[in-house]
Amino acid sequence: MVKFNTLLVRGGKPNDNSTGAVNVPIYNSSTFRYPKLGSDVKWDYERSGNPTRDAVEDVCAELENGDRGFAFSSGMAAIHAALALFKPGDHIIIGDNIYGGTFRLVNDFLKPRGLEFTEVDTQDIDAVKAAFKPNTKGVYFEPVTNPLLKVSSVKQIAKVAHEHDALVVVDNTFLTPYLQKPLDLGADVVLHSATKYLGGHSDFTAGMIVTKTPELSDRIYAVQNTIGAVLAPQEANLLRRGIQTLNLRMDRHIQNAQKIIAYLESNPKVSRIYYPTVDKSSNDYKIISDEAKGAGGVLSFEIKDGLDAAKFVNSLKLIILAVSLGAAESLVEVPAFMSHFEIPKPERLKMGIKDELIRLSVGLEDADDLIADLDQAFQQI
Repeated sequence: MVKFNTLLVRGGKPNDNSTGAVNVPIYNSSTFRYPKLGSDVKWDYERSGNPTRDAVEDVCAELENGDRGFAFSSGMAAIHAALALFKPGDHIIIGDNIYGGTFRLVNDFLKPRGLEFTEVDTQDIDAVKAAFKPNTKGVYFEPVTNPLLKVSSVKQIAKVAHEHDALVVVDNTFLTPYLQKPLDLGADVVLHSATKYLGGHSDFTAGMIVTKTPELSDRIYAVQNTIGAVLAPQEANLLRRGIQTLNLRMDRHIQNAQKIIAYLESNPKVSRIYYPTVDKSSNDYKIISDEAKGAGGVLSFEIKDGLDAAKFVNSLKLIILAVSLGAAESLVEVPAFMSHFEIPKPERLKMGIKDELIRLSVGLEDADDLIADLDQAFQQI
């Protein structure tokens, strides 16, 4: 078995052509020939499978130490597919600090169709235990939450969930398999918005699910094939290419994030920084140190009350004001008015997402240039 960094570059590549090409071809075909009527073929129609998509699904399964991978047209399509494992009447425990799009899917789409959800602080294991009901079938959470970067233990939650015969579904977009492998820690399903770090270049949308067992693989495949939100071959190729440099990019993201945190810690206009390794006495730090090899390239910070977050982000010149994260370029947003605007303000404030909170997805630029841009923006407020 080759090591992780080698898998990034060489994994999931079938030797399926006679040209000697070192990369998987982009198979732009919606349908595939049958040698004769009744033939048992691997591919017949693109929604059901495509060699280019299969290659990136295979490498993601290898990276996660899972059974199979499944590529979707967006992160939300992957989240929808994972939650489609459950049926009306099932109860799912869900983290109380989740991505805004997941919040909307749960509250506006799944609850009205008969699924039952209980939101809990997944950092509080006693609260997780107390939330179980006779009809609880799953636990869904983000090990590092967006945008407050609170850390929950995959090990502890998986142990509790499996004692109740419940599935554990983890959205690990922030950490990627380079920093954490939730299936190895006890999760049953791991998913990613592959638009973010896995792709890494802000040039397509994608989602990825990796399952732990053949039985779960069959169920997810049935959902993928039935609902049909699959990743097209061109985007599958871009995702494959992005994954090849994941390790190099993540190392640089983290290195730059640490330099920016050092700058923010000395800035009198910053009231709080959210990043798992800032407070080494915290439970966040203990969990991330035990269950991951790094905290990723996203950080959030609050500017002091009375300062204008809108004026601050509008004053940035190098760092781009945009939603999303995990890209080569640095991106900044104000969650209350962008990524989490779907969440009603009382709920948002209860989650700790204030109007003064700013989220920074640290890119691959020179850290000194990023700090200089932040510094000139602070001078404007």
